[in-house]
Amino acid sequence: MNKFTLPVIIEKDEDGYFASCPSLQGCYTQGDTYEEILENIKDAISLHIEDRLLSGEGLPKIGQISLTSVEVTA
Repeated sequence: MNKFTLPVIIEKDEDGYFASCPSLQGCYTQGDTYEEILENIKDAISLHIEDRLLSGEGLPKIGQISLTSVEVTA
C-alpha cells in the first residue's frame, strides 16, 4: 500500500467545516467538527485515489503549493 502526502484546504463557516484536496479535482467533503473533517477528507482522498487507479488513470504530479490571503474591497 502506497502512502501519499497531499495538500488539504479546510474552511469553517456557520454550518461546519468544508475540506478539499486541490491536487485531486472534485475531491471534497464536509463535517461538523475539525476532527470529523480530517477523517472525512482522508476517506475522500483514499476513495478518490482508489477510483483513479482502478480506472487506469494516473495520479497528478504535485508541484509547489502556496497558500496566502488577499484583501479586497467590494
